[in-house]
Amino acid sequence: MEIFPALLSVITDPTLLFAIVLAAAVGMIVGATPGLTASAAIAMLLPITFYMPPLFALAFLYVIGKSGRYGGSVAAILFNTPGTAASAATQIDGYPLARAGKAGKAMKVATISSVIGDFMGDIMLVVGVGFIASIALKLGPPETFAIYFAAFVVIGSVIGKSITKGLISALLGILVAMVGLDPISSEERYTFGSFELSNGIGLVPLMIGVFVLGEVFAQLEERKKAKGEVRENESDPSGHTLTYEEYKPCIPHAIRGGFIGAGIGVLPGLGSAIAAFISYGEGKRRAKNPEQWGKGALEGVAAPEAANNAVSGPSMAPLLTLGIPGSTIGAILLGVFLIHGIQVGPTLFLTDKELVYQLFACGMLGIFAYGIIGYFGATQVARLILKVPVNVLYPLIFLTAFVAAYSARGSMFDVTVMTVAGFVGWLMRKFDFNVAAFVISFVLAKGAEETFRQSLLMSDGGALIFVERPIAAGFLLLGLAAMGFRIRSIMKERRIAEGGLGDA
Repeated sequence: MEIFPALLSVITDPTLLFAIVLAAAVGMIVGATPGLTASAAIAMLLPITFYMPPLFALAFLYVIGKSGRYGGSVAAILFNTPGTAASAATQIDGYPLARAGKAGKAMKVATISSVIGDFMGDIMLVVGVGFIASIALKLGPPETFAIYFAAFVVIGSVIGKSITKGLISALLGILVAMVGLDPISSEERYTFGSFELSNGIGLVPLMIGVFVLGEVFAQLEERKKAKGEVRENESDPSGHTLTYEEYKPCIPHAIRGGFIGAGIGVLPGLGSAIAAFISYGEGKRRAKNPEQWGKGALEGVAAPEAANNAVSGPSMAPLLTLGIPGSTIGAILLGVFLIHGIQVGPTLFLTDKELVYQLFACGMLGIFAYGIIGYFGATQVARLILKVPVNVLYPLIFLTAFVAAYSARGSMFDVTVMTVAGFVGWLMRKFDFNVAAFVISFVLAKGAEETFRQSLLMSDGGALIFVERPIAAGFLLLGLAAMGFRIRSIMKERRIAEGGLGDA
C-alpha cells in the first residue's frame, strides 16, 4: 500500500517530524484554551504557509486540527467550558469526574479514546479514499454540480438548530463568493464601483475575521458568565492514574465511537459535534450502568471523544476526492491547496498521489504525538493556560489576527475585510446563524458555479440535464431528502416538547 512508503519518507525527514510534534502541541494548547478553537488557530496561521513547502504547510495545519479536536476535552473536563462544540458531550461526565478529584483519570481516558478513534478514522480513510477517487473520476459536470447542491442543502439544513437560518447562512456565503468579476464574461458583480472588490473577497482575511475575531467578540460578550475551575484532589494520587481494569469497560465504547465518527465524517457538513452526541447517546443506551452517565462515568468520556476524533480523517475524503470540504478545517485546508497551486479533486490522485499519502502519514504520526503529549502533559498544559490572564490573551489574539490578515497580501483592504467579517461572524453567533455553513458555502460557490455553467453548455434541454442523468438526479434527491428528514426530526422534537409542557 502507498501509505507505508509515505510513512517511511516522513519518518526520515527530521524537519517534518519537528513540525508534526510542534503542531500537536500547538493544537492541544489552542483546543484546551477556553475561547479559542482549532479553526481559529489554523486561520491565523494560514498566511505563514505561503512560504512553506506544500506538504509542510498542509501537515502543520492538518495536525493542529486533529490535536485541537482532542484539546477541547481538556477545557471541557477541567474548566467546564468545552473547547470545541464536540467537547460539550465530553463535558457531561468529564467535569463531574474532575470535581470528584479524578481530573487526571478523565483526561487519560479522553486521550486514549481520542487516539483510538482517530486511528480508526485514518485507517478507513487510507483504505477507502482511492476507491472513492476512482468513482469520482467518472463523474461529469452535471453529477459534480448535483453533489455541490446536495452539500449546500445538507450543510445549510443539518448543521445548527434552525434549517431556515442554516440555509440563509449558506446563501450568504454564496453571495459573498460572487463578489468580483464574472468568470465567463469578466463583468463586475456586487463590487459597487470598488476597485478592490473587483478582485473578490480574500479567503484568508474572511476566515481570520469570521473564526478569530468573531469568536473573540463572542467570548468577550460571555465574560460575565461564571467560569469553571480546575478541581483536583492532590491528596489522592489514584485520581490521576488510570489502570487497564478501569479502562477496559471503555474499550467497546471507544471502538463503537470510532465507527460512528468515521461514518459521519465521510458525510460533508455533519461534523464532530453530531458524531460525539450520537456516540454518547448510543453508549448510554448500551451501558451496563446508564444511571451513572452524567454523574461521572469514565465510559461517558470515552464514547464521545473517540467519535469526535474519528471524524478527522474521513472528513478529508470528500475534500480530496471531490473538492468539497466536510468541515470548517477542511475548508481552510482547501485554501492551502489552492495557495500552492494544487487542484483538489479526483485528478489529485493522478497528479499528486504521493503528496496525499504523505499527508495521511503525517496525520497518523500527529495522532501518536498528541497522544503522548496529552497522556503525560494535559494537566500541566491546563495549569499553564490558567496562568495567562485574559486581558493579555485577547489583545495578543487581536494583534496576531491583524498581522496575519495584512501579511497575506500586504493590503490594508484585507484588514478591513477581516474586521467586517469579524463583526459578521459575531452577529451570526449571537443570532444563531451558521458560521460553518457560511464559510463552507463561500469556498464551494466558485466550483459549483463553474460546473453548473459547464452542464448547461453540454445540454440542449437546459436544466433538464440534471434530471435526465441518473447519478445527478440521485444526488439532488439525496440533498432534498436530507432536508426533509431534518424538518421531520425538528417537528418531532417540537411535538415531544409541547407534550411535555402539556403534562406539566
